[in-house]
Amino acid sequence: MDTTGLKEFTRICVAAFADTACVVKPQVAFYEAFGSAGFTVLEDALASFRSAGTLVIADAKRGDIGSTMAGYATAWLSEDSPLRADAVTVSPYLGLGSLDPVLEAGERTGGGVIVLAATSNPSGPQFQQLGTGDSGTGPTVAQTVVDHVAALNAPHVAAGGAGNVGVVVGATVTAPPVLDAVGGMILMPGVGTQGGTADDIARIAGDAVNLASPNMSRSILSAGPDIGALRSAVTDSAAEFPLVG
Repeated sequence: MDTTGLKEFTRICVAAFADTACVVKPQVAFYEAFGSAGFTVLEDALASFRSAGTLVIADAKRGDIGSTMAGYATAWLSEDSPLRADAVTVSPYLGLGSLDPVLEAGERTGGGVIVLAATSNPSGPQFQQLGTGDSGTGPTVAQTVVDHVAALNAPHVAAGGAGNVGVVVGATVTAPPVLDAVGGMILMPGVGTQGGTADDIARIAGDAVNLASPNMSRSILSAGPDIGALRSAVTDSAAEFPLVG
């Protein structure tokens, strides 16, 4: 497959965002679609962002068990991996214990692990809002994920900091989990094109609003391909969310 367009798109993104955005979140699937050639483009972009000091969240949404999950952890968080990112998104669908290999890798390397909890896609609530327990009257699946992450981060919070484990909670979620004690990053897609606002961020994040990181992709990328326009879109978008720390 021809990666000419992918390379040019990525080059523009690196040039526009490396010195304007504090965090970027490449969608791994769009590179994976091109096979090894696509991963090479992604590796080069990750290296460029690292050199510029820009934090990178690899939006890979990996989820598996045991040695397979450990392999994903090595790929995205190991210090000597060409795909190394500062954080990676993961899925807890195989059970919270399935995350252990990537959580352990994050502890070793200082990398972040961001767990899907309450996502902004319309079908997310089909699973995420189900009650737990034998009778289904316990906390929702999303709340259970958040509570597990809060417990992992609690020692770091007690020491006066924040943990390296975060959650994904959409800015358009109508019945969000309680996030007050999460103690780590709250990655919040659904802002911008999907309609999420600063008021939504404040409502959903609650007392943890200082940990909220609204995620804007299409609303910024639509300003391209002009690099100057993309940079302006970043700074303009950041100005819309002064409450987020």
